Amino acid sequence: MTFATLGLSEPLLKAVAELGYKKPTPIQIKAIPAVLSGKDLIAAAQTGTGKTASFVLPLLEKLNDEKTLRGKRIRGLILTPTRELAIQVEASIAQYAKYLELSSMAMYGGTEIEPQKQRLIWGIDILVATPGRLLDMAHQRALHFDELEVLVLDEADRMLDMGFIDDINKIIERLPQERQNLLFSATISDDVRGLAKRAIHKNAREISIRFDSASEPKIDQWLVTTDKTNKSALLSHLITELRWQQALIFIETKHGAAKLVSQLEKRGIKAESIHSGRTQEIRERILNDFKAGKINYLVSTGIAARGIDIGDLSRVVNYDLPAKVEDYIHRIGRTGRAGESGEAISLVSKDNFRELCAIESRLGHIIPRKDFVEFPVKKTVPISILNFKPKHRS
Repeated sequence: MTFATLGLSEPLLKAVAELGYKKPTPIQIKAIPAVLSGKDLIAAAQTGTGKTASFVLPLLEKLNDEKTLRGKRIRGLILTPTRELAIQVEASIAQYAKYLELSSMAMYGGTEIEPQKQRLIWGIDILVATPGRLLDMAHQRALHFDELEVLVLDEADRMLDMGFIDDINKIIERLPQERQNLLFSATISDDVRGLAKRAIHKNAREISIRFDSASEPKIDQWLVTTDKTNKSALLSHLITELRWQQALIFIETKHGAAKLVSQLEKRGIKAESIHSGRTQEIRERILNDFKAGKINYLVSTGIAARGIDIGDLSRVVNYDLPAKVEDYIHRIGRTGRAGESGEAISLVSKDNFRELCAIESRLGHIIPRKDFVEFPVKKTVPISILNFKPKHRS
């Protein structure tokens, strides 16, 4: 199977070839023809499966028809949960549309609204937006939806987790009835199905790619058990003794992120952090510096877990285990991308045992443990229970 057999035109084939894409992934094989056929689609696919290209490529193909674009109008709308993901998706659109005469824009909060308004004046073929800023623009009549042809809900489960359901419903109410609807999500929960009923017409096609980047053998997963008070010292030891040249380090709170950067610096390790307490401009600059290799160690809260393609990222560290298994999957999915190998390390203390059980139960195997004699553990972390099932709150 090649991209040419999926029904894409020469300009798109040329662009993906230049990006090094050799053959389509399973989600692309199933989704691209479905989108091109005009059908509504509900798709479940994990991060790292090539999901973005599976809806962006056919969307570009559909809109490449030399239709005159009116002012303040959009033809394709992609809703995303975070600013970072909006930026990343729009960057992918720009790469794929290199040989097309189509315009795109990422629109999100945390930045000046006037420059975004100005860009909308002449119309945009494909708009990638976060729900809040999109509604702000609609209320200010900076854009209109009467010529919208395709709606894409990207990372639908994440948008619901972040409490965007009311905003999404308000947006859907403003859209024309005659449109194509595409919903992509890592998981299809009852809440996601409820959203699908409101946004998507009956008889939508549903596809599911049963692939966990977490269980992909090219990601070498291992953990170190440790006492909570020794975590920063242990991390410093791993960076120094194992000669890590790069690491994306996930932590649960923004205060913890700032503290960890300070602790690393005291041990001679220069790191940076991104979290919700930093401005969008600073976050973008730090992420770009990390991608460019100007920063070796980046401490991040969950905002960077989804949708950030850091290219040849060699290593992800879970300084704190996340409360949700899906977040673990997405975190470690930042490494081992596009066929490259990667490494995922977790620092696990006894109070993380519940989260560890849930993660290993989902993976279906015990994550290998490594011991470091310099850091003896006082509070032992038991071996996980693989058939562990977390209790869901009603």
